[in-house]
Amino acid sequence: MAAPSVGMSALLWNINKQISVLYRRPLLQNAHSWCVIRKLHASFSRCNSQPLLKTKSSSQELVGVVGLEIHAQIHSNTKLFSGSQVGFSAPPNSLVSFFDASLPGTLPVLNRRCVEAAVMTALALNCHINSRSLFDRKHYFYADLPTGYQITQQRRPIAVDGRLTYSHLGGRKRNQVVTKTVRIIQIQLEQDSGKSLHDDQRSQTLIDLNRAGVGLMELVMEPDMSCGEEAAAAVRELQLILQALGTCQGNMAEGQLRVDANVSVHRPGEPLGIRTEVKNINSARYLARAIDYEIQRQKEAVLSGGIVQNETRAFDSKTGNTVPMRDKEGLQDYRFMPEPNLPPLTVYQEVGAVPRGVDPLQVVVVEQLRARLPELPSVRRQRLLTDYAILPEHSFTLVTEDGMMDYFEAVVRATRMEPRKVIGWVMNELMGLLKQQGLTVSQSPVSAVALAEVLDLQEAGHISSSVAKQVLQELYRSPGKTAQQIVQEQDLGLVKDTTELHSICQRVVDSNPDQVQAIKKGNKKVLNKLMGLVQRETKGRADPVLVRAILEEKTS
Repeated sequence: MAAPSVGMSALLWNINKQISVLYRRPLLQNAHSWCVIRKLHASFSRCNSQPLLKTKSSSQELVGVVGLEIHAQIHSNTKLFSGSQVGFSAPPNSLVSFFDASLPGTLPVLNRRCVEAAVMTALALNCHINSRSLFDRKHYFYADLPTGYQITQQRRPIAVDGRLTYSHLGGRKRNQVVTKTVRIIQIQLEQDSGKSLHDDQRSQTLIDLNRAGVGLMELVMEPDMSCGEEAAAAVRELQLILQALGTCQGNMAEGQLRVDANVSVHRPGEPLGIRTEVKNINSARYLARAIDYEIQRQKEAVLSGGIVQNETRAFDSKTGNTVPMRDKEGLQDYRFMPEPNLPPLTVYQEVGAVPRGVDPLQVVVVEQLRARLPELPSVRRQRLLTDYAILPEHSFTLVTEDGMMDYFEAVVRATRMEPRKVIGWVMNELMGLLKQQGLTVSQSPVSAVALAEVLDLQEAGHISSSVAKQVLQELYRSPGKTAQQIVQEQDLGLVKDTTELHSICQRVVDSNPDQVQAIKKGNKKVLNKLMGLVQRETKGRADPVLVRAILEEKTS
């Protein structure tokens, strides 16, 4: 019953047809104005009734307060409560079961993979995992929610009381690691809704239920951040953690990670101000811009004697501004009630706690999932600093870029060159070539072993650094060759014949009398220019150590 069928597609086509007639665009917009309003933690709601007073103080006294609610789409083959497949770009309404469409008589069946993903995420974020959690119905009307309610975990979520430690680069040169922690209130399992597809030309809205019922983890954070940079850093760190765990692919452009930011301003020591919620931000960079704009907007409103409205806003990436969507003066009654078709969800802390007669392979055991946790991003960064003595900013890049750290370590294992030199080749030379074609490190035509061979040739003194770059470019164009073959075929080996180098250096000295005089007067930096001219003569093949010694002798 869970599999899509021709009859199901026909039924959904008729539903869309009816919706396009009954819910024209203006009506949908009105309906949207009183639909989903996220629950807020008490630390926000306590202050919403306290308007900020007019003051003549400077804006420096006001500080931003930021809390995040993040929806992470669980990486699973099927949906949370049905056997329908999960896919991003499938044709509309092609991945919909009878349960997803809310046909009478259908019942939810919990996806064990989604529960395991939530538990692994909770373990990585140092949460307390509830051995017994509950499912609830959250009622609201919107056209892409066929049931008229969402199955979520309002009363007792699967995990609570966690923390996310994140780091970002600060200081004047952006090379100092600043580490902070944000508290996590809870992680809960819930269903995603469908999509409303708006046709502006025909003034109608059609419904795609492919996303309806896809499993989500909602992570609710305390308002422990103060600016856009901190929020963006926290989201990037969470994104890396989820990707390392494999619980969420974290592609924000495809909606796999969506962020709502709750923003307010206040003076330290005073109650929190009235907050606004900026919805559905799908980029860490946009998140930082939206929060910083909203903080500044609220500061200006307070200092001019105005009052910040409790409202939902959207971020316009073209203008860099947030714009009102709807106000929250009339809070929605979601009429939460226990989900009658799902029993309490039980998670066992260890295999020994599983009741007799129950197969441990058919239940979720925290102990087993803890043993499967991979090396997390923060641990990887610290290991890079300890093992390879690289700069902190380089460790961030290696861990953040997909596949770059594994590639770097593979090169280091295969070459005699120092890790601090290797990192420049990977991050600058190789990545420069890859970015020209929009490729990632994992798609590189130059393998780690091939790059290591180039570096070994340079370290052994067989080729110069400039020639090594030429060889790398040739390897990129012709992956089937080896570095040694390219050097031999194109005669790129280092010129060490002192007689030949003496002759070339003499010609350069004779052709540049002004530079020679400058060197004799004490300007030793000019020697580098003469070395460059020698390298041009030899097409980068001259031994730089010998060239420098000969030039110093001839210009002394």
